[in-house]
Amino acid sequence: MTARCILITGAGSGIGAGIATELAKAGHHVVVTDLNADAAGSVASAIRTQGGSAEALVLDVTADDSVAAALAAVSRPVEVLVNNAGLQHVAPLEDFPIDKWNFLVQVMLVGVARLTQAVLPGMRARGFGRIVNIGSIHSLVASPYKSAYVAAKHGLLGLSKVIALETSDTDITINTICPTYVKTPLVDRQIADQARTRGIPESQVVSEVMLKPMPKGVFIGFDELAGITDFLMSPSARNITGHTIDVDGGWTIQ
Repeated sequence: MTARCILITGAGSGIGAGIATELAKAGHHVVVTDLNADAAGSVASAIRTQGGSAEALVLDVTADDSVAAALAAVSRPVEVLVNNAGLQHVAPLEDFPIDKWNFLVQVMLVGVARLTQAVLPGMRARGFGRIVNIGSIHSLVASPYKSAYVAAKHGLLGLSKVIALETSDTDITINTICPTYVKTPLVDRQIADQARTRGIPESQVVSEVMLKPMPKGVFIGFDELAGITDFLMSPSARNITGHTIDVDGGWTIQ
């Protein structure tokens, strides 16, 4: 496959860092972006140490100026955008600070629209582009105490379908990968939050809340998400657009 320049948001840790590392191993150039400059730099440096190609940029997906500055600073045209930046807050809606609720939606839905809007003109001019959104099982189903996250991730599917139609006249695709739980620092914090909110031990959160709905009963790996992303960039996937790819261990087929 042709090596591509892939910009990944929220890649200073967790899923973004894992995808960046795996795609660099596959021979692509990765642009590791994050709100935390040190975190992004550390991931990019580790990739280069392993023989991969990577650069790091600071990027705040909620700010137009930050998006413009990052795209102006990148060393080569962005051919693939992976919208991964995300965060979580676990609370009943009655106790959910509305500014926090709004911020989650700004990062995970409005931020995706902002980045996509910014890269589309260049993709159109070059006649090629791939946009991969990292959704969630919560793009498809709901869980209590996660109203902002679930709302944002559900909205992502609708946004993707619209952009798929708007880009159908050229070789640009947009798809959303929807995994269940991936073992990341974000999920580790959720385990603690869920244990506190539900009044149960953390081990019971993992077995009874997170993994129990999955017939396969295991966390999702970075290699799976990166492999699917790599496939979506390939010529074989040029007519796959506006779709969700469920990586849920059988959760939603029940």
